[in-house]
Amino acid sequence: MTRPTLPRGQTAVEFALILPLFILLLLGIFDLGRAVYAFNTISNAAREGVRLGIVDQNVTRVQDRAVQHAVSLAAVPGDVDVAFLSADLSSTCPSPIAIGCVAQITVHYSFTAATPIIGNLVGVIDMASTTREPVERSFVSP
Repeated sequence: MTRPTLPRGQTAVEFALILPLFILLLLGIFDLGRAVYAFNTISNAAREGVRLGIVDQNVTRVQDRAVQHAVSLAAVPGDVDVAFLSADLSSTCPSPIAIGCVAQITVHYSFTAATPIIGNLVGVIDMASTTREPVERSFVSP
C-alpha cells in the first residue's frame, strides 16, 4: 500500500502559517508568568510593609520597607499607600496611633507586557495589593 504524497511545499506553507501563532502563544505564556511574578512581588511588599507598620508607625520607614521588597519592579515610595484605620475600618485612627488600630498598606504597580503584540491587545494592567493587620505597639521612630 502506498502513502499519498503531498504536493511539493505544502508542509513548508503549513509550518509558515503555524509558526507565528506558536511563538505568540509561547510569548503570551512568558508574559503571564511575568504578571504573576509582579503580583506576587507587590503582595510580599505589602506584607513586609504592614509587618513594620504594626510595630512602628513611621510612614516613611514603612514605605521604604515595602519599596525595598519590590526593588525588582523599580517601585518608588509613591507606589505605597500607608493608612492607619480604626478597628472597624470606617475611619482613620487619631494620632497618636493606639493599639487596636489597623495598619493598612497598599502597593500599586502598572504591568506592561514585554511582547508588543500582547501589550497592544491588553494594554497596561494596574495591579494593587492591600494588607491589613492590627497595631501591636504604639511607637513612631524618629
